[in-house]
Amino acid sequence: MGRESRKVLADKAHSWGTDGLGSLIPNGLAQGLMGYAFTCPDMIGGGEYQNFTAHSKNLDQELIVRYAQCSALFPMMQFSAAPWRVLDEKHFSYCLNAARLHYKLGQEILELAQHSALTGEPVIRHMAYVFPQQGFEDINDQFMLGNDLLVAPVVKQGVTTKNIRFPEGRWVGDDGSVVEGPVSLEVRAPLARLPWYRKQG
Repeated sequence: MGRESRKVLADKAHSWGTDGLGSLIPNGLAQGLMGYAFTCPDMIGGGEYQNFTAHSKNLDQELIVRYAQCSALFPMMQFSAAPWRVLDEKHFSYCLNAARLHYKLGQEILELAQHSALTGEPVIRHMAYVFPQQGFEDINDQFMLGNDLLVAPVVKQGVTTKNIRFPEGRWVGDDGSVVEGPVSLEVRAPLARLPWYRKQG
């Protein structure tokens, strides 16, 4: 894989803002459209290692969980520090679930990467890329993995719901819920959950 085909999203801060978690989706989508199909987010929680010592007063366990969830359905995910060393058992389990989801969908992600190598299409895609001229141009906090998986991570501190804009069609969620689009819907997104939906048919 040459340099022209992959792109790391540069160093990110241990932050909820546009210098940290808040930048992952917009940056990842933009780089995909520029031809960097194999987008790799910065290390989970941000690349500044001093924030991840067990006794760091700057450590935000909620942020690390949401960062892991946001990264889980990117083409790649990587941890800055071993999560079992810096997180309590509850927050570690949520990060482990995010990694397990990445593994579970690994073959699907690999097939999208192989497709991208042939076509140049991004692996993670802007909503308007998959559903053009349907009013999704302004969305920068959810994305498509390929053409069939809608991923809507929580990227704001303390938030346990997520407003998701669904295109037309039938969408089956990670929680078993079924949504008929087009619709804008606020869904439950406790810290344990990364909302994602698969298009049916």
